[in-house]
Amino acid sequence: MQQSEQKQQARQSSGWIWQAVTGVLLIVIVILHMIFHHFQEGLLSVSQVVAHVADPAIFVLEILFVLAVTYHALLGIKAVIFDLQLSDSARRKVSMGLTVLGVVTVVYGVILAFLIRSAPV
Repeated sequence: MQQSEQKQQARQSSGWIWQAVTGVLLIVIVILHMIFHHFQEGLLSVSQVVAHVADPAIFVLEILFVLAVTYHALLGIKAVIFDLQLSDSARRKVSMGLTVLGVVTVVYGVILAFLIRSAPV
């Protein structure tokens, strides 16, 4: 019993660390996103956005943005839900549901980024 509690505490600690890491990463990514998309040329047209996303560096930035914001948000939601002192079974179901939601969100975001990148200008 004590060993499973130690594993759970280790997972919670690593979750907190990843929450902090993705939070810092999001600050950097949002600043770069704002600079590259909003502060250089003012309001961008659709064709300008497509041209920006076609740039490999911007494309990678957008994918990192999707990954970081999804992971950070779902970790936060999980922490709030787990504060409700759920049973182990309910925790597993919440974890599985949030994992599925995260995978679907990231896959959708990456597909959308590829579609925007390959759109005719």
